[in-house]
Amino acid sequence: MRSRLFVSVWMAIAGAGLLGAQYARPALTKGVTIEQKLNSQLPLDAVFHDETNQPVALWKYFGDKPVVLSLVYFTCPSLCPMSLHETVQSLKRISLKAGRDYNVVVVSFNPKDTAQQATEAKAKYRAESGNAPGFNEGWHFLTGDETSIKRLTDAVGFRYRWDAKAQQFVHAGGITVATPDGKMSKYFYGIDYAPADVRMALVEASQHKIGSAVDYMLLFCFHYDATQGRYTLAIVNILKIAAGITVFMLAGLLYLLMRNDKPKDKRTAWKEVRHVS
Repeated sequence: MRSRLFVSVWMAIAGAGLLGAQYARPALTKGVTIEQKLNSQLPLDAVFHDETNQPVALWKYFGDKPVVLSLVYFTCPSLCPMSLHETVQSLKRISLKAGRDYNVVVVSFNPKDTAQQATEAKAKYRAESGNAPGFNEGWHFLTGDETSIKRLTDAVGFRYRWDAKAQQFVHAGGITVATPDGKMSKYFYGIDYAPADVRMALVEASQHKIGSAVDYMLLFCFHYDATQGRYTLAIVNILKIAAGITVFMLAGLLYLLMRNDKPKDKRTAWKEVRHVS
């Protein structure tokens, strides 16, 4: 039990990009990673089962909204519950609403997971969300067979393995954001998803169909760092904005000075005419 907990914690930290190359990976985690496959097309025709055990193709959750995609399995003892909990907490702290502005699709990569377990997971995280408006319509918990799961995980770049001795999967922690047409847009590693980063990822993935003018300004000021799976301040863009504001202010000042000088010239000329007459 202690070794399994160590591996789960190690994978969460490694997924967050906090371990350097000098730290050796446990042998159990060989080949386990989340490979960024930006702009990769998801298999929207892949068929899964929803919480009611009805067959659904992935395209049902795409089309007009960006999607937060979480790959977990419902019997996971540690990492998956932590990841789902943090996903709920992060999305609770943004003003965008599930079902209205985006969808959340949670897919089990364990072909043995059942629709009943998906139903129980949805009820659990609905309660954690405080029965947030839009949860029922916007959060979807799916199960599938090996073929559909493999197509999806390959497209995402989600690499995991089965540990027969521990009878559980070894996998990394993280969530992804996909565009409405089902292309991979952003990756967030570990189990700590900054609400501001997730919001900007959703706004960007939506192709500016959701969000506010402030969001668009922030997207200009911040740059998505693929190596860290988060947004970082883009100093070049900040300097561009500062330069633009400076030019605008100088132009305004010059206009005001020229405008104030014109009446003075006219008054001076009138006085000179009166003096001559």
